[in-house]
Amino acid sequence: MSADMPTPWQQRAYAQAIVALDAGRLPHALLVGGPAGLGKLALARRLAHRLMCSTPAGGDACGQCRNCTLIAAGTHPDLIEETFEINEKTKELRKEILITQVRRLGEKLVLTPQIAAGQVALVYPAEAMNRNAFNALLKTLEEPPAGRTLILIADRPQRLPATIRSRCQWLRLEIPPVAEALAWLQAQGHAPVVAQQALEAAQGNPGLAEQYLAEDGIRLRQAVAADLAALAQQRAGVAELAAAWMEDRPALRLRFSGELVRDHLAQRAGAPRPDALAAAGLSVLPPVEALGDWFDACARTLRGLDSPLRQDLQLAELLIGWQRLAD
Repeated sequence: MSADMPTPWQQRAYAQAIVALDAGRLPHALLVGGPAGLGKLALARRLAHRLMCSTPAGGDACGQCRNCTLIAAGTHPDLIEETFEINEKTKELRKEILITQVRRLGEKLVLTPQIAAGQVALVYPAEAMNRNAFNALLKTLEEPPAGRTLILIADRPQRLPATIRSRCQWLRLEIPPVAEALAWLQAQGHAPVVAQQALEAAQGNPGLAEQYLAEDGIRLRQAVAADLAALAQQRAGVAELAAAWMEDRPALRLRFSGELVRDHLAQRAGAPRPDALAAAGLSVLPPVEALGDWFDACARTLRGLDSPLRQDLQLAELLIGWQRLAD
């Protein structure tokens, strides 16, 4: 999602922040929270740009002043972003934000701004900070320097400690009404039927639906449903299926697996939800409690992909459990 073309739900949240800013009520710490895919980072960057602009106009940054020019070039020394860093040993992105990063951020925020009237710092995803990083951040929140704004961005703000959340003003991005989400998806060039299908798969989240459409996610979701149905009917083997899943977006396949089981359970409970597992040919109906347990195991396996344990073995164990449900 482009910050130059904000979505309706982004615009509503941004307008709320600007009203507070114009009234002198924008706090030194904001928590931008909401489901993944709704454009929280783009919203936070737009707000940061506005805060640092020398001559804002119409609620937005002017785009012409020195601050705006430097921000556009990505070289403004008073705009700070902290996110995942490269692990020098593995040469891969870390999966958490470390205390050293938060301490470095605190050290920067006590310095005199070099160009702008103040400093703005973005931390994302904020829930990825480890415990020591949270404690270090708390010190900055308790004694904020004047003219500094800290913006935390989180897909799962509930994972932040209460001591952090209580010191921030929340700016929420909510999943929009279905009609608005469908209209936006169609405005991106997607046919109504395809947009509807993607939105249902994304649980009403238009940003996630757009991602699925861009990355062929709908086809992959259907393939996962077919795989699970085939496994339950002994038409596919665990080893070959685990190997195939490992080769192509295993985390997304696990997410789809959990969502498919959730939809299946909802449909069995009488909710008007599409049941892709039944459509894929799942004829055996395991007990609801057993399916709930497998859903939990799927969530644990998804989290476990970030652990040192072998991913293929974790996937195989989960799929063996699914196959046993049909016995």
